[in-house]
Amino acid sequence: MELDTNQAAERSESPPIVRLTVMKMTKIAVCVAALLIAGCAGNVRYPKYYTLEIPPPVKPALNSARAPLAVAVRRFETSAYLRQGRIVYREAPEVVDFYEYHRWAAELGPTITAAVIDSIRSARLFSFVKPYDGEDKPDYLVTGRVERLDEIDYGGTVRVETKLSAELVDLRTGMTIWAGDATTTSNVETSNISSVVAAMSRALQMNIDRLVTEMEVQLPGSDVSSRVNP
Repeated sequence: MELDTNQAAERSESPPIVRLTVMKMTKIAVCVAALLIAGCAGNVRYPKYYTLEIPPPVKPALNSARAPLAVAVRRFETSAYLRQGRIVYREAPEVVDFYEYHRWAAELGPTITAAVIDSIRSARLFSFVKPYDGEDKPDYLVTGRVERLDEIDYGGTVRVETKLSAELVDLRTGMTIWAGDATTTSNVETSNISSVVAAMSRALQMNIDRLVTEMEVQLPGSDVSSRVNP
């Protein structure tokens, strides 16, 4: 059946009306989505990352050079709860909690191992100190573990507690020359995470200093009294 002029005009004009309606709805949907995204973005909280700063202490010089012995330091292991990558706090001795948005920028094991190597070099206990790679055959091997690295929020003031353990093995004989551990508690100066991390760095350095001093006493031919002020 042939359409009259009015019917043909009405049918030919209807599609643009439909397309216009769809376009308007699309624009509205896009605007709403943009507003929702903008509102959500304003509430997004991104993690902050922190690093330990553990400078080696300045040690006095030796009167005489050490025997030409080499030591390798194996990467320190870490307790399982410290491998999460988030800074730990405790509101009770038996409860371990994690900051959601305060995290370590680097793994704790390699960072603390590097600090131990620096301290042994600074103490000049051996003629050669390097990370253990399993290929070379040094005279001695140092192994260790990070037992604690916590913010403590119970029992009064906010503080940190750190604990390291280590041992020194003579690879030529297979005997353990020395083994020990060190625990340090340090108060946090101000109530923010940067102060917590700074206190952890100080406490770890105290741990490392104590371990290196104990190690030195147990070395064959060691004479701590031979150290003099420069």
